[in-house]
Amino acid sequence: MNKKRILIIEEDADLLETVEASLTQQGYIVISGMSGESAPGLCQVHRPDLILLAANMTGVDGLDLCRELRHVSNTPIIVMAANAGAVDRILMLEMGADDYLVKPFNVRELVARVKALFRRIRLTHEELDAQQQSNGQARKPVPLQFGNLSIDERRHEVRLDDHPLRLRPQEYELLLFFARHRGITISRDTIFDRVWEGSEANNNRTVDVHVRWLRQKIEADPTQAERIVSVRGVGYRFDG
Repeated sequence: MNKKRILIIEEDADLLETVEASLTQQGYIVISGMSGESAPGLCQVHRPDLILLAANMTGVDGLDLCRELRHVSNTPIIVMAANAGAVDRILMLEMGADDYLVKPFNVRELVARVKALFRRIRLTHEELDAQQQSNGQARKPVPLQFGNLSIDERRHEVRLDDHPLRLRPQEYELLLFFARHRGITISRDTIFDRVWEGSEANNNRTVDVHVRWLRQKIEADPTQAERIVSVRGVGYRFDG
């Protein structure tokens, strides 16, 4: 199996060294930069599987940088922020972060978050591969079809009007979870527990922000959602 590549952007040399050593010890390939300006170039050259991004850097707004990176890449991003209040945490998610940690943090927790994120990304593939193996023979996968929207689990691909959609990992897993529970009203807490397994960044905004992003990509009119329907006081229902 290919080793995962992790890009760390952090100007605190001591923290950078500690995180880099811990992740390397876990078998990851680590690329590091000590300035926000270096991030886009390092992403382009090294094509990381995950970005650890400091929110507080000299001369660069880490959240703006997060948004910039998100516009050009679907690579998962974990933001490391100092003294993050509730508003800042919402902003992190809205700017494109998949998860966040508040400094100072235990490096073991960071490693656990990294592993949990990678596990969530590959979980769908592993489950599907296991399901498709019966007596040593693979079964032909059948895409989930909802009108002009299709989800091909084997290819990890979503298409709308037969055109591929560019979804972030969390968006894909959220959509797949909805699709597997079509017509069922599900609470935000349940959605979070199933889609964001292992993360402690739980709040209603985490789910709401990702639902909003999904609606912008799969709804004919995101302001009048017909696929992902809000159920007042409860959560959401996917009508397909």
